[in-house]
Amino acid sequence: MRCIHALAFAACVAAAVAPAKAQDGCPSQTVKLVVPAAAGSTTDTLARLVADGLARKWGKPAVVENIAGGGMNIGAGTVARSAPDGHMLLVAPPAPLIISHLLAKDLNYTPSAFVPITMLAKISNVLLVRPTLPANSIKELIEYAKANPGKLTYATQGPGSTAHLSAAQLEARTGTKMVAVPYRGAQLALNDIIAGTVDMFFDTLATSVPLHRAGRVKILAVAGAERAKIVSEIPTVSEAGVPDFRSITWFGLVAPPGTPAALQQRLNRDAVEVLRSAEVAEKLANISLEVGATGTEETARFFGEEAALWGKVINEAGIKPN
Repeated sequence: MRCIHALAFAACVAAAVAPAKAQDGCPSQTVKLVVPAAAGSTTDTLARLVADGLARKWGKPAVVENIAGGGMNIGAGTVARSAPDGHMLLVAPPAPLIISHLLAKDLNYTPSAFVPITMLAKISNVLLVRPTLPANSIKELIEYAKANPGKLTYATQGPGSTAHLSAAQLEARTGTKMVAVPYRGAQLALNDIIAGTVDMFFDTLATSVPLHRAGRVKILAVAGAERAKIVSEIPTVSEAGVPDFRSITWFGLVAPPGTPAALQQRLNRDAVEVLRSAEVAEKLANISLEVGATGTEETARFFGEEAALWGKVINEAGIKPN
């Protein structure tokens, strides 16, 4: 069905205009939140928290469906081709929403056509290195890379991943040359950082800080715009000598192209209420995620800013589409 059932649409519009009224008919069936990655990831955990909150709010089932593969593009494409009726949504990190089309020639969907609902959450990335690497600061890392061109290795979750583009940004800004080593997931990459098989990795605060404190990896810098409270002693990459460097991981909620404006606003309102609830906010804080809960226009602007940043990085680094 390519359009919203008349009664469901009328209920959604009425609810958007008069929130105090009953929510009967919207949604009219089970809502699927598609995660374009395997179960167990941060994206998956976040999606399940949101799905549970929405299900309780709507009185209708909301479930997470994991559709992994193709650099997250299979799941994203599935949502892009679904009916714009609010019953299938996408929860995803940056790659399938703003980056994939810059790196893939034959992408079967248009990321910019997704309808932004909200930015669910964000978290700063950090630059971590193997514990035995002879560098304890960004300055020393750059000096080491320049003294050993083409020998320093960095882990990624594949071409176009945040880890890949963050390292490419560092190369372009510092005039260094390193070697990318792709992995099928962050945990596999972390295992090899700990073992000393690969030199460095841009990962999130949530998984990196416990390893850093245990001495299993070294965090050299935080890649966000500000220092992280949880490791306030560690400088940002910008503070450490690479001005205007930025790399955060964020998670967006989007709807299929053509989703009506009234339904977009309704989905935004309900998702934001879930994110701002004390229960969900506490659970996100426990995994070091900062609540997003942005409006639809703010979300669209944010997506645009991130697309411009990573488009510039791809251009500066000379990364060609596959």
